[in-house]
Amino acid sequence: MQKLWSHLSSPRHLVFFEAAARTGSFTHAAQELNVQQPAVSMTIKQLETSLGVILFERRHRKIALTNAGSRLFADVKQAFEMLEQSAASIQQFASNDHVTLSASSAFNNYWMLPRLGSFQRNNPDIDLRLQSSDREPDLNAETISLAIRLGNGDWPDCNSALIAEEIIYPVASPRVMAAAIDLKNVALLPRQRLIHLEEPIRERPSWQQWFQAKGVQGATPRGGLRLNDYALVLQAAMAGEGFAFGWHHLVAPLAEQGLLASRPNWAWKTGKGFYLVWSKSHQLTPKAEVVRDWMVAKSQEAQAASKL
Repeated sequence: MQKLWSHLSSPRHLVFFEAAARTGSFTHAAQELNVQQPAVSMTIKQLETSLGVILFERRHRKIALTNAGSRLFADVKQAFEMLEQSAASIQQFASNDHVTLSASSAFNNYWMLPRLGSFQRNNPDIDLRLQSSDREPDLNAETISLAIRLGNGDWPDCNSALIAEEIIYPVASPRVMAAAIDLKNVALLPRQRLIHLEEPIRERPSWQQWFQAKGVQGATPRGGLRLNDYALVLQAAMAGEGFAFGWHHLVAPLAEQGLLASRPNWAWKTGKGFYLVWSKSHQLTPKAEVVRDWMVAKSQEAQAASKL
């Protein structure tokens, strides 16, 4: 940035230049900027002197950009448009009356939705919107209040609160689990049909890593169904397509309802966790704070009731 101002002297020069180039007139630029026309002419001259080039051809009652001026205007215009978008986004973030939670479709389907009814009954004035995404949003640039992120809880741009440890064990439909009569230990699981999660953007553990963590060396999982969304993986498992990864905080209620059968005795605790995160740069609105505190309280209830 210091090098930039050594070339341009002042950001005021760019503002005057952009107005003159866009309107095609020093007079119109002066009217827009609420200054006298000579002030615009003098500022443009100072900018030309700093750069060592002529930016405008002065003609009778009109101006035209030179090649150098056209190049500078293209870059200045793009930079100003980006600043305008950023300012509008920040302003919208501050004025939004709703609360947006960005999470995977699986988290929204299997963690949020079962709890959402009680939240809405107790907080009818809060417009909570669930956004399903296959990427980690930029909370400083997007109008998103809260998000779920997998990691160790330490991010330089976000505050965080633990929602659930990452605990993984095999799950399948009760019918498929009952049919696997020879499944006496982990080493025999590769013989079963496995469902693989292959998300295109988020990094998630593989069956290979799970077997290594359980001490099964050289296990090569057999071919099976491959899906890029965990909500689809769970749907396939419940439909009897094979064994799937079961993230404990999502599948435990499904097992309690008899929709899935599980092997929690083979649980792998990765050391990571699923965290609720919010921006350090933008203060949460009071309604977003209510959602955050409710989610943390519900996660603590679930952890206290967990047997793992």
